Amino acid sequence: MAPPPTIRLHPDDSVVIARATLLPGTPVADNVTARDRIPAGHKVAVRGLAPGEAIRRYGQIIGFASAPIAPGQHVHVHNCGMGDFAKDYAYGVDARPTDYGLLAVWSGW
Repeated sequence: MAPPPTIRLHPDDSVVIARATLLPGTPVADNVTARDRIPAGHKVAVRGLAPGEAIRRYGQIIGFASAPIAPGQHVHVHNCGMGDFAKDYAYGVDARPTDYGLLAVWSGW
């Protein structure tokens, strides 16, 4: 079985990533097909986005729609821009200690 034509990085993402160049009509998500030619590695919308709406990849805001974006449309510099938003830099807050260090000492690593 062939791999899917796109990669979804997070369930909350509003875009998926093209594995290879997608031609118009290529399925990219449930009930969504590519409207444009999408180069490999580029983003394609999986739902409609209004101007000013946050675009999410990795579950994080990567920009804002600068124009209406339809499902299946190429998302790139022509319709995506930057904007101000609150940022949370608290990474690793859910990290928990492990006994890996003790295991390494016990095994002679």
